[in-house]
Amino acid sequence: MTLAEFDTRRKTVDTDRGPVSYLDSGAGRVAFFIHGVGTSGYLWRNVIRQLEDERRCIALDLPLHGRTPAAPDQDFTLGALADVVAATCDALGLEKVDVVANDTGGAVAQIYAARHPDRLSTLTLTNCDTHDNVPPKAFLPAVLLARAGLLARILPPLTRKVTRARKLLYGTGYQNVRSLPEEVVAAYVEPLLGTRDRALLFQRWIASLNPSDLLAVEPDLAALAVPTLIVWGTGDLFFRTTWTYRLRDLIPGAREVVEIRGGKLFFPDERSRELVVELRRFWAARS
Repeated sequence: MTLAEFDTRRKTVDTDRGPVSYLDSGAGRVAFFIHGVGTSGYLWRNVIRQLEDERRCIALDLPLHGRTPAAPDQDFTLGALADVVAATCDALGLEKVDVVANDTGGAVAQIYAARHPDRLSTLTLTNCDTHDNVPPKAFLPAVLLARAGLLARILPPLTRKVTRARKLLYGTGYQNVRSLPEEVVAAYVEPLLGTRDRALLFQRWIASLNPSDLLAVEPDLAALAVPTLIVWGTGDLFFRTTWTYRLRDLIPGAREVVEIRGGKLFFPDERSRELVVELRRFWAARS
C-alpha cells in the first residue's frame, strides 16, 4: 500500500491546541498510537495494516510532524505535547483508549497516562525516553547542535538527498534501514526541514528536549495501575534495556517485559509483526 492510499484514511480535527492530522482506520475499540521526534503517524502504518480489521486504529501526527502544523510559538515541551494528545482525544470524543507509543512519544504517553489514568484502558511502551534519559546520550550531539543554532543550517539539504537522509537520520534506528521506503523518509523529513521556518521550529523542538516534565509525573507513574506492557528492542543504541526494567519497577500496572532480540529503536515499523503478536495477546487478556 502506498502512502497515498494510506492517506485515504487521513482526517483532521480542530482542538484547543490547534489542528491535528491523524490516520483513522478500522472500527471497534480504539488503539491510539503516538510517534516520536522525526517520524509521524506513518511509523505505525505496518502495525495498523495488521490491526485495522479488528480495531479502530488512530495514529496522530504531533505538531510539526506529518500533516499537523506548528504555530510559530508552539510549545514543544513533553508536557505540552501530552496536552496535544489529551486535546485530540477530547475533540474526537475518545473516553477510553489503548495507548501504544515509541521514542519521544513514549515519554509523552507516560505524561498523558500519569495525568489522565482514567482515559486509558491499557498502555504499551516500546523503546522510549525514561526518567532523566531525555535526551538519550547518543542523541545529545544533535541537541547540542540545536541549542547552538546550527542544526537548522546543517539538516535542510537532506530534503533533496532522501537516500542520504535515510542513512544519516534513521540508520541507527533500524537493523536494516533499507527496509524503510524512501517515500516514508521524504514524508518524515519534508515537514521538518522543507522550509527555513520549519527547520528553525524543528531546531527549537530538539533544543527543548529535557526531562523536567517526565520527572515531574514520576510520583503519579509510581501509582499508575493501568495495565502496562513494555516491549523493548534489545539492540537500541539510544534506549538500553536497563531503562526497560526501571520502567517496569516504577509503574505498578507494568507486570511484563517482552524483549525483541536485536530490535532497534524503530522496531515497531521494521518488526511490526512481532509487536502485533504481543499487542493482541496483551489486549485479549484484558478485554
